[in-house]
Amino acid sequence: MKVHSIIADLHVPDIEGSRKFYADYLGLGVEEFNLGWVARFTSAETGAHLQVVTTDATAPVDAVISVKVDDVDAAYAEAIERGFEIVHPLTDEEWGVRRFFVRAPDGNVLNIVAHRE
Repeated sequence: MKVHSIIADLHVPDIEGSRKFYADYLGLGVEEFNLGWVARFTSAETGAHLQVVTTDATAPVDAVISVKVDDVDAAYAEAIERGFEIVHPLTDEEWGVRRFFVRAPDGNVLNIVAHRE
């Protein structure tokens, strides 16, 4: 498994209410997507980005980061082999990703994800 990128997932009470701070003040003005419960704001100049999440639409908890990988199935198999707690099973989500949530030994929950082709 190769990690392609890691994106912070910040819990917010309201995505629209967060826009003024993250998009306007921090300059992350490009809204890459907005599903109503999660949105990604990106800087057009630098590519820096973050995601804001109210409550995950299908998982029982919210992740602190999303880790984009090249082979989510291999990552899932390795997490199970290593005995890590799977918080949300490997799932093909309707918005075009395949993902699972795993709890790190320190308690943080990570969204391990790849776009379906």
